Amino acid sequence: MNQSNNMSQQAGQAMGQAKEKAGNMMDSASNAAQSAKESCQDAGQQMQQKAQGAVDSAKSAVGNQK
Repeated sequence: MNQSNNMSQQAGQAMGQAKEKAGNMMDSASNAAQSAKESCQDAGQQMQQKAQGAVDSAKSAVGNQK
């Protein structure tokens, strides 16, 4: 009976460790996804600024030709 209790305790510990590892992996994946999202947002903002700069340059060039 004692050996059975010991095995149950070890199984419970192993299950708890597996759940903790899975939770850590999910946290890591979530952090990676958030980082990728922020990188994409930054890239989008930079592209928008460059496009606006190009529009302003074009407007300026057209305005100078009039």
